[in-house]
Amino acid sequence: MEAIDLNTLHINPNQGLQKQIHHQLVEWICSGRLPVGTKLPSSRQLAHDLQVSRNTISLVFEQLKAEGFIETYQGKGVYIATELPIDNLLISTPIKNKPAHLPPISQFAQSLQQNRLTTQRQTLPFTLGIPDLQQFPTRIWNQIQRCHQDRSCLMGYDDGQGYQPLREAIADYLKISRGVRCHAEQVIITHGAQQGISLCSLALLDEDDHVLLENPCYLGAKKAFKTRHIAFTPIPLVDQCIDINYLFNKLLITAKKPRLLYTTPTHQYPLGGMLSAGQRLKLLDWAYTEKIWIIEDDYDSEFHFTHKPIAALQGMTSPHSVIYLGSFSKTLFPSLRLGYLVVPEELVEIFVQTKNFMTGESPLLNQAVVADFIAEGHFIRHLRKMRKLYKEKWIHLESLIKEKLQGLASPIAESAGMHLAIEIADCDDVLLQKELLKQGFGCAALSQYYIGEVEKTGLVLGFANTTTEQRIACIEYIRMLLITSH
Repeated sequence: MEAIDLNTLHINPNQGLQKQIHHQLVEWICSGRLPVGTKLPSSRQLAHDLQVSRNTISLVFEQLKAEGFIETYQGKGVYIATELPIDNLLISTPIKNKPAHLPPISQFAQSLQQNRLTTQRQTLPFTLGIPDLQQFPTRIWNQIQRCHQDRSCLMGYDDGQGYQPLREAIADYLKISRGVRCHAEQVIITHGAQQGISLCSLALLDEDDHVLLENPCYLGAKKAFKTRHIAFTPIPLVDQCIDINYLFNKLLITAKKPRLLYTTPTHQYPLGGMLSAGQRLKLLDWAYTEKIWIIEDDYDSEFHFTHKPIAALQGMTSPHSVIYLGSFSKTLFPSLRLGYLVVPEELVEIFVQTKNFMTGESPLLNQAVVADFIAEGHFIRHLRKMRKLYKEKWIHLESLIKEKLQGLASPIAESAGMHLAIEIADCDDVLLQKELLKQGFGCAALSQYYIGEVEKTGLVLGFANTTTEQRIACIEYIRMLLITSH
């Protein structure tokens, strides 16, 4: 084991050298900065590094050894002792567990402490947003990655807008699959969908503006707007879709007119409804007339099982005020952390500047691999395979719920996506979520997606990363919990 570097010891040549070095080493040992078993430099090396005499270091080592802080081994060197003489310490060190007296944190951080959500980010069966990772074509992915790893052009900086071949591949894919009207220069690569929403918030909104959110709504959207002190106006759902008539007739315009609407029209999150083509056109006309931006989160549009999804809002009319949002987290894998925005040509430059101000560019190597993965046809083949697989899992889970939870819970079912919401009337769904987590099942409490008054309680189950046995076991456990609670 290589000896640790102690060059950062602070030495004042005008004070006693032996006492200084001894005191600092003891503090480092007791604070854990020099963990048990750490190898120290030889007395000759440390004397050279600190520009002091070797005799000084030898005296320090002798004192530390006598006090029980270090151990020496013939032919091996000097090590921090395995058992420290904590009870005999005569100096004040962090090991005494002094109470922390830190400066205050922000009001925003305090609000997070007071309103902790019970969401979890582990990769468990039924964790939301996790695809079936066992089915990912890892061999093909690794082959493409190896082809790019020696390319020096991918090791430097790049335009914050994103890797040109990837933007071209995304634009071509979206035009064919979703009817999006765009070209590569309108595509901006992001660090996932969450950063995409945050970019929209920074580029389009001022603090204290109002945004319209579906109710219930994707938690990530609420988080992105909350960090900017943006006020929410919840819009209710009809048939698991945003209530367009409410926008037209009942929306009370506050002192400040809403500036933006965030919506998931192709697969409402979390309830799963799909907005009809006629309703989409009405929504676009309303937004154009009222001069309101729309963020179209095309969540789960790739995984409709019984019919093709309706074309994206962004491509249904022109001119428009729609920002299109997508991600590779569900279609490929979450840790990739790549998403994209499609913005009007007039806003590309300011969005790229905003992204550069926030975080800079996205990792080039990942972008290059995804670009080839799409261009070589692997992406489309993978989506076809997963669409068939997820349909089978969805059918199985829905049948289990109807059979095992009859009279206790009911699916809020749409034939799409990677999750299924179930309504459980008058239940403490947060407690239910915690009990399932103890058994190794990830899920989310339906009540947590609401803004203000909760209209429905239940669970949101991500079935994509589950096996047949896990689906059976989870539903059986939910049944047991619900029967016991009654």
